Amino acid sequence: MITDSATLDRITGVRLSSVTLPLATPISDAKVLTGRQKPMTEVAMLFAEISTGSGLEGVGFSYSKRAGGPGQFAHAREIAPVLIGEDPSDIAKIWDKLVWAGASVGRSGLSVQAIAAFDVALWDLKAKRAGLPLAKLLGAHRDSVRCYNTSGGFLHSPIEEVLERAGESVESGIGGIKIKVGHPDHATDLSRVTAVRERIGDSVPLMVDANQQWDRATARRMCRAFEPLNLVWIEEPLDAYDFAGHARLASTFDTPIATGEMLTSVAEHAELIRAGGADIVQPDAPRVGGITQFLKVLALAEGHNLQLAPHFAMEIHIHLAAAYAREPWVEHFEWLDPLFDEHLEIDGGRMHISSRPGLGVTISDQARAWTVAEHEVQVGK
Repeated sequence: MITDSATLDRITGVRLSSVTLPLATPISDAKVLTGRQKPMTEVAMLFAEISTGSGLEGVGFSYSKRAGGPGQFAHAREIAPVLIGEDPSDIAKIWDKLVWAGASVGRSGLSVQAIAAFDVALWDLKAKRAGLPLAKLLGAHRDSVRCYNTSGGFLHSPIEEVLERAGESVESGIGGIKIKVGHPDHATDLSRVTAVRERIGDSVPLMVDANQQWDRATARRMCRAFEPLNLVWIEEPLDAYDFAGHARLASTFDTPIATGEMLTSVAEHAELIRAGGADIVQPDAPRVGGITQFLKVLALAEGHNLQLAPHFAMEIHIHLAAAYAREPWVEHFEWLDPLFDEHLEIDGGRMHISSRPGLGVTISDQARAWTVAEHEVQVGK
């Protein structure tokens, strides 16, 4: 009989919350200008809180923009019972168990985005058990990461507002500025980007994002037009799954090509990387199935000597970017600030890891007030 078991704890409860985060202003990018989407007015958040017999609790989240939030919550609710009784430290085993619980709906897209909330919570819990920030548990290469702001550069904003926000961001200590492009009149894009470059100066990193709305011919013309502006990258110039088209741009122009945020599995990222479709990969942990899957993408990217700039969800990605060997970027969005009691510190162009264990965030009362649906699973029930 084994008396010295390696299992120190068991999952005893799971609490799911669907939270609707309202945005102060409807947000428009190139997908709105092409008529493919409506302006974004809210973000649907899926929170998972996992408790254990020893009294520990891990918090994780996923999200969806414009559509999919209720679907994520429904799928998470269906598969949540399989967590009860598991050792919370066996994260890879639990990920497999969760994906097989919903195998008929696949291993990418909405199904793994629901799993992501559980997976992130388990990593948060594991780091809390160790008394370490998640980045330190993973093995950090640095205590801070270069950061850039996106939220001030959307296409619904007049150029005067974009310039003002860009200046404020730089003055506040943010390290770079990204603005959206993809106007029907390409001269407007060039004019806006040139104006921002002149406002922030040549030394401040500047990026642009076309949100997949150019065809190949337009992308070639715009990449060529932007070459003199010394951009850090041009993001999603083509459809996210046009790996060959992105590869041709990456091999033709000096300005790096960044993409990957819309991919929802490790397999898709592997195909992108094998095709040479990105100089800078932009995985999103909630979209690929959580931290367990994100780390697999990191290994692929590092093996191909690529740069890293995770998409959105800076509360998670600051830790993952800090654990990447090459100097990465992390994207600053203040949109999620009301959901948490704690906020990340930014100074000198960098976002800093806090000394708090785990992700270092707790769900705010405001997030609780925005909750539209809840579900709990407990041991013995």
